[in-house]
Amino acid sequence: MKNLVAFPLLALVFILQSAVASRIPLLSGAVDLPLLLLVAWALQERVQAAWTWAIVAAMMASFFSALPPVAYFVGYLSVVFLARFIQRQVWQLPILAMFTVSFLGTLWMHAVSFASLSFFGSPISPADILSLITMPTLFLNFLLAIPVHSLMRDLAIWVFPSEELV
Repeated sequence: MKNLVAFPLLALVFILQSAVASRIPLLSGAVDLPLLLLVAWALQERVQAAWTWAIVAAMMASFFSALPPVAYFVGYLSVVFLARFIQRQVWQLPILAMFTVSFLGTLWMHAVSFASLSFFGSPISPADILSLITMPTLFLNFLLAIPVHSLMRDLAIWVFPSEELV
């Protein structure tokens, strides 16, 4: 029952991503709200359903994008795996973990996207991708990392209250 909050929230995030965030580019890069949401959710210690959120996000992303669905499944599941691993190792510094996983997740998602686009014959230069898309996206993701992490922390506290509060 608690996992059902993923559907309306992810739907809202994908609508915001396609209607608002993609219309505010920096060079050719745009903030990746679904990635930030997944990272922030997976870094919450009370959350058990991060894998479910990654699968739902990958299905929704493949609906909104022209990339093959396997790119989103590989990318989002890998990012959630990394976030859960870092959450267990660096649990004392959640903001540092958010920045680290956002950085590595953005690089990983862009690498997976580039690999799938080159597999299907898109002639894009890796230097152009790095300078025009990846670096601006990293900057925008870092700008929104703290607010998204705070919102997801509050949502995790609301969805999974601690025993003292119950």
